[in-house]
Amino acid sequence: MSEEAYREDPAFGDDAVADASSHSADPVPALAESQGDSQGPQGSAEAYSSLLEQFLAYTGVERGLSPATVKAYAADLRVYADFLTRHGITSVSRIGRKDVESFITSLASESPRSRARRLASVHEFHRFALRQQLVPIDVSEGVKAPKSPQSLPDVLSIEEVGDLLEAAGSGDAQDPVALRDKALLEFMYATGARVSEAVGLDLGDVDLESSVAKLTGKGSKQRLVPIGSYAREAMARYLNMGRPDLQRRARRQPELSAVMLNKRGRRLSRQSVWEIVQQAGQRAGITRPLHPHTLRHSFATHLIQGGADVRTVQELLGHASVTTTQIYTHVSPENLIEAYLLAHPRAR
Repeated sequence: MSEEAYREDPAFGDDAVADASSHSADPVPALAESQGDSQGPQGSAEAYSSLLEQFLAYTGVERGLSPATVKAYAADLRVYADFLTRHGITSVSRIGRKDVESFITSLASESPRSRARRLASVHEFHRFALRQQLVPIDVSEGVKAPKSPQSLPDVLSIEEVGDLLEAAGSGDAQDPVALRDKALLEFMYATGARVSEAVGLDLGDVDLESSVAKLTGKGSKQRLVPIGSYAREAMARYLNMGRPDLQRRARRQPELSAVMLNKRGRRLSRQSVWEIVQQAGQRAGITRPLHPHTLRHSFATHLIQGGADVRTVQELLGHASVTTTQIYTHVSPENLIEAYLLAHPRAR
């Protein structure tokens, strides 16, 4: 699994590890001096803990990554530090490439995907140590994660998406919640927005007259995406008739900036979006599991199938690498058979 694939992994949520940054931090005292070989395992564990705290502070403060991302890094790197401590490696400067490879090998009971995630965290940790001048080289560079079977993303057909979006607004036409749900799902399918981008949307980010929206993605990177006519109409109805009603329900200070509000007039949560998608799926008669990312996957796949090039879809999705986007270029069995029958000289 590539670094970018790790960052897109739903297991870490939509705010998973952001793209590599060129930022640097002020050097800190080299731990190699304070982690001498005279220290026992406990001293080593404490030294790694100190370096880990510095790394997490760097990722959370200077790089501005989400708390969920920082927590994911911490979990992976504590496993790594425990492994090194158990094997008597008492200084970050004494970690070698074989130690990194041995660590990955020791995770044989975990899935290839999990090992790839842990290795991605180890890579970031060693880059940080090199940046802080604690080590002369990045010993993790070039260490590859075991390949995991590539699974295709969950994608709805165009008809299923239509059923889902219709079901989202199947309630009372004047109900602000129904108007919100319809606008939310139409917007997510029209733009390919991550759930965090959808709930983080502010009023100033939407220009319905120009049919564009500004999305703030990973690493606070922003991009402009077009809004199709269906989503534009649903958003206009919600903003004019639904949102003002929800805003009035706020018991304290009303929410002035968020586009998507909950029943109490506050900004909608990511968990609520999951529930909205699943409830709409049930009403639409879609029996397989659904999640907000299903709309993002469907958005990208339908664009590719409709003739959009991969680079364009990459920009719309906000992917740093086209490698991540290429998973959407998969060919359905039906299209594969049709192409074969049309192209092969002896197919029929």
